[in-house]
Amino acid sequence: MVFMPRRAAPGVMAVLAVVSVPCLPVLATEADALVVSANIRVLHMPFGTILNPIYASPTSDQIIGYTRCGDSALWTGAYLAAESFRYGVTQSPDALDNVKTALAGLKSLLDVTGDNRLARCIVAADSPWAAGIQSEEASNTIHSNPPWIWVDNTSRDQVVGVFFGLGAAYDLVNDSGVRSAASDAATRLIGFIAQHQWSPNDDLSSTFLLRPEQLQMLLQVARHINPSNTISGPFLVPPVNVGVLFDVQSISSYFKFNLDYMTFFHLVQLQDNDDNRGAYATLRNYTASHQNAFFNLIDRALNGTAAARDQETRGLIEQWLQRPRRDFSVDLTGQVPACGSEACQPVPVPLRPPGDFLWQDDPFQLSGGGSGRVETSGVDYILPYWMARYYGVISAGVAPTIDTNGVHSVANGSTTNPPGSLIYATGTNFTSQTLVANSTPLALQMQTSTDDVSVTVNGVTVPMYYITPTAVSLQLPWGTATGTATMVVTRNGVPSNPVTFQVGQFSSGIYTTNGVGTGMAWAIFASTSKVNSKAQVAQSNNVSTYVGGAATAGDILYIYAAGLGPPKDSTKAVDGQAPCPLTNNVPGPCPAGYNASNYATLNTPVVTIGGVPAKVNASILDPTYPGLYLVFFTVPAGSPKGSTVPVQIEVGGVITPTNVTIAIQ
Repeated sequence: MVFMPRRAAPGVMAVLAVVSVPCLPVLATEADALVVSANIRVLHMPFGTILNPIYASPTSDQIIGYTRCGDSALWTGAYLAAESFRYGVTQSPDALDNVKTALAGLKSLLDVTGDNRLARCIVAADSPWAAGIQSEEASNTIHSNPPWIWVDNTSRDQVVGVFFGLGAAYDLVNDSGVRSAASDAATRLIGFIAQHQWSPNDDLSSTFLLRPEQLQMLLQVARHINPSNTISGPFLVPPVNVGVLFDVQSISSYFKFNLDYMTFFHLVQLQDNDDNRGAYATLRNYTASHQNAFFNLIDRALNGTAAARDQETRGLIEQWLQRPRRDFSVDLTGQVPACGSEACQPVPVPLRPPGDFLWQDDPFQLSGGGSGRVETSGVDYILPYWMARYYGVISAGVAPTIDTNGVHSVANGSTTNPPGSLIYATGTNFTSQTLVANSTPLALQMQTSTDDVSVTVNGVTVPMYYITPTAVSLQLPWGTATGTATMVVTRNGVPSNPVTFQVGQFSSGIYTTNGVGTGMAWAIFASTSKVNSKAQVAQSNNVSTYVGGAATAGDILYIYAAGLGPPKDSTKAVDGQAPCPLTNNVPGPCPAGYNASNYATLNTPVVTIGGVPAKVNASILDPTYPGLYLVFFTVPAGSPKGSTVPVQIEVGGVITPTNVTIAIQ
């Protein structure tokens, strides 16, 4: 039984098939990305660049230190790219502020060294966390430049990440200040490298001469964002594919592939030739099957749309949301098929061991993680998410709209309804297709491959019966306070306009077979002698599939009712649930020990038939359908006879109208 709104459009009323609600991953939404960005600014940039907080325990919110200082430049560059893509999509002032903050952080890494080399990170010397960071990074050499200490021995990795971000900021953020800052940082850094053995730290062992594709990317980006830059590369360099050919010999040190993709993102776009394309193809052929959202999006930027790859990318980004944010230990040994020491196939994203940036970690890794006390930044969500939005892999959310007068009772159209009752709202852009919850507990989210929809009342997510593009039916939570309530429909992270409606103590209603609250009541014969395989509705003539006959004095009927208030036992008032299960739209047997009288309403309604009071045998919560009531009564002697005799229910001074009828003979 699907109860549709009494004023629903004919197309909605025509829905006969129940569409099951699949169990799908949480859809990647802009709202999730904004939460991650806000959290980064609050918790992950204590000194202006990306660090990860250490908590007192896996369940504590008390920060006792910071870690990952050695890769701060790299991930600040990735964060800069993420917020630049966000700005390219949204033109958001908040995104612009984040871009400028990241650029300022990178500038500080150049300023603190005094010679334009790039520091791995900086830390306030008087910070309570400085000692822990110095201890962790001691092998990289610690310098002092009051009020800062800074970490030296910068690797090629850090420079590649920074240039990835600088190039993205210059191309995606049309702001003179941003472009100037990006150009200045790139010019200073390439100048130092060119004068120090093409090395980020004046050490020949880390020279970019060993990675010709990275060196060419740095030179191309530096010229692109500062055309007056005259630095050119060394006269003799190895072929551009040398480094990549070495990388694809094994999957070890998997982070190398992340750096390769960052490199080719700019290199192929700025110098699109056969050599660079060929080197990138070698990389892509080796890693395309690794289920890596970031790598896929670089490929989208360089090679255009590909339906299967882009679909996979959406799923991978969505699955990231199912991962814990802290570094809990993971050991999948024996849980996934293994080929030697690694998984035979890429491990599903929600199960992969934690790391600073998921997409730089070996997807076949079986174990890893820490104590659950370190929180990762989430750059590995916002970077692929905003890239996916920029390249059209994930579409922008469509804001749903609730009609300002569109909240009513499903049964009778009342605009004032009590807690626990079924109500519906009308509007636009709620979803792309009709979905019906066909099992209990009712769904708190309705999901398809393209939509993730939820509804809140006073900020509480509510259980839904069904949703269409223009209507949603839900159970008003039992705990909703009387007075004015506010409803919001959220689709793919985009909220609707808030709409207020009234919540009262009672709103008596009777469900009718035409679904619009008038005409023949859902009044069913309770007497077993009058029940056959089809619903027995008290009526004089067959109507569609509703068969039966007119009632007579002494017959016991029950009516599907609405708005009768809470049960006597408040523990029986459970949102979205009923004692007897509904599975695939088929009522199941009630559990052992079920007693209908335990679900009696606090207030017993008055029932009249053609104005004649009827004996009310019971008034209970429906055992199968949350938010509905069953009222059992005996047809009184002296009831008027006819095919349209009014049946009315009254509780708390609220009485149903006379245009709902049953047949009496």
